[in-house]
Amino acid sequence: MPNTYPKLHNAAWPGVVGKGGDSEPIIPLDTLLRLTANAEVNGVKFDGIDLFITAPHFDIDSDKDAVKRMSDHIASYGLKVGSFVAPIWDGAGGGSAMGSAEDRKRFVEQVRKACAIGQQMRQLGIRPTGGIRIDSSVGVEAWDTDPVGNTKLIAQTFSEAADVAEDYDEFLVAEGEICWGGMHSWREMVRLLETVNRPGVVGFQADMAHSMLYTLGYNAENDRILPKDFDWSDTATLDAAYRKVADALRPWTMDFHVAQNDGTVFGSGDHEKTGRHCQVNDPNGRLDITKHAGYWLRDREGNLTKRMRHISWDGCMFPNAVMESQDTWNAVLGAMIKVREAHGWQE
Repeated sequence: MPNTYPKLHNAAWPGVVGKGGDSEPIIPLDTLLRLTANAEVNGVKFDGIDLFITAPHFDIDSDKDAVKRMSDHIASYGLKVGSFVAPIWDGAGGGSAMGSAEDRKRFVEQVRKACAIGQQMRQLGIRPTGGIRIDSSVGVEAWDTDPVGNTKLIAQTFSEAADVAEDYDEFLVAEGEICWGGMHSWREMVRLLETVNRPGVVGFQADMAHSMLYTLGYNAENDRILPKDFDWSDTATLDAAYRKVADALRPWTMDFHVAQNDGTVFGSGDHEKTGRHCQVNDPNGRLDITKHAGYWLRDREGNLTKRMRHISWDGCMFPNAVMESQDTWNAVLGAMIKVREAHGWQE
């Protein structure tokens, strides 16, 4: 019998992130729901979708009636709901986790609103799994003015947000991405999680692509693992470096994104260098998706952790023409099925 866990989810936030304004138009949630629901490989379909709790997809200030309508609407596509991205950034209603008291208060309030929606969706039966995704909401240069003090302040904000999450029986996952201060290297990410010290309540969201960039030391040269001018054909060295990152962060990992990466970075405006997601079949992709997913879904001895009840695909920054093609999501689903076949289980 084929494995039935972890459940396979698509992510809705790539329809919003990097879209709008002078960029391509935001892709409506209904379009992403349709593409997700219609994807199929040998009779297997996506089980659910992960949501960005922000307008125009799903307003963070939705009342209970609006949450019920959204739940019913998603259920009409035959999909469940998983993890949320909470809009904790300044400009989206939140503020820096190491900012002023008012900034940090807004950060925690956005987490509270997301947790309340998450709790209601669980009570409605549409959301059996998933956490609330956060980050430090501040750049690396600002953090670097006082690394020790700023990490302590971020940890204090995360801890206050954790108190809120516990009230709603939710958990928070901090996505390791090199553009976020205090989270921009694998060592700093571990240090932050240890400083917060709320295992089971505040954990790590491992995105395969972003986590790979930790090995290259962007924005944190002292924490580089792979040598400069690394020869990507040296797969054994890549595997060892990537495993080192996974071994350090796996004990904290509570949410997981399958993704592909070409090893390059970019920055725009005041947004510091961060990684590019690639299509699953991109010839420049550096990861062996099935193999490297196992570094997160299995422990050091190769045993299944079974910690993630669902896994999600992250395809941020794909052009709209790519995202609006059904072939894209069939290919993604095919890759995720292989991950589940290799690292999943039956229930």
